Amino acid sequence: MSHLVSILFPVYNGAAYLRESLDSLLRQSHQEFELIIIDDGSRDESARIIQNVNDHRIRFYRQDNRGLAATLNRAIALSRGEYLARQDQDDLSFPDRLEKQLRYLATHPQCGLVGTWAEIVSGTEKTGRVHRHAAENHCLRFDLLFDNPFVHSSVMFRKSAVEAVGMYSTDSSRQPPEDYELWSRLSRKWEVANIPEVLHIYREVPTSMSRDGVSPFRNRVIDISIENLEWLLGDIAVGSVIRDLAALNHAAYVRVSSHPRWSDISRLVIDAADRLAVLCNGPQCVLHERAKAQLAEIKPHYYRFKNSRGVRRYIKGISGAFGRLASGWR
Repeated sequence: MSHLVSILFPVYNGAAYLRESLDSLLRQSHQEFELIIIDDGSRDESARIIQNVNDHRIRFYRQDNRGLAATLNRAIALSRGEYLARQDQDDLSFPDRLEKQLRYLATHPQCGLVGTWAEIVSGTEKTGRVHRHAAENHCLRFDLLFDNPFVHSSVMFRKSAVEAVGMYSTDSSRQPPEDYELWSRLSRKWEVANIPEVLHIYREVPTSMSRDGVSPFRNRVIDISIENLEWLLGDIAVGSVIRDLAALNHAAYVRVSSHPRWSDISRLVIDAADRLAVLCNGPQCVLHERAKAQLAEIKPHYYRFKNSRGVRRYIKGISGAFGRLASGWR
């Protein structure tokens, strides 16, 4: 299969695993590719490691730090391939990853984006865990309503598809998650898929997700989820129910309205499954099972929120009673 693939490979202080990651790409069974590496202002040995790799397919650029989304957009603009693949500096690709993704896109012209399953490692240690996201378009479209069902570093997409929807957003209020934001827009015009095979190794690094309250990252994920739900159901669903659903799904209790109703939330999730069954020509029974599973995940958050409100009201009532007693004692 003769197709040029452009691999988008941003680097920022990635020296620790950089050479291993590059080698996993240079050893691909599909050898017709260009590897576009952009060093986004690294302060470590990344540039030296890259310059010591002798391969004519590497196109290396350096720039002052601009952030991931802007760097990826520059790489896309520089690319010459019809198909664009992603890889992060500390992740690895199995030898047949590009070959299998390229074959999938070539034989599914309606598909704009294809990811893979990914083994999860922590540093150099295996975790025994795997990202096994849904494979089919209708299931992925449902999952995208709530979160990101793709491993960013594993995806391959059509250059024309990404250009048609406006590339990665560089609006700081929308990224990160630059990948979830882009896939949400792309999936409204193209089918999406995951190859249900482990073709990638994703290396976990410490996240900035706060354990207390709602982090800025999670807030942006919730905002994108709300947009996706409004795009699909905005003509039939109440906005406050959509916002409550997205917030509860991510346990962001401070964003939930005063009196959410479980019947409204469950009805909205089932409506989403029904509408996607028509929109994606997907099996309604499969989407209903997915909706039930989603509701099973959300329900504990709903009752935790309701119980916490009850406790707060009780404490407020007790405090008020003591306050009145104290006033009477004066």
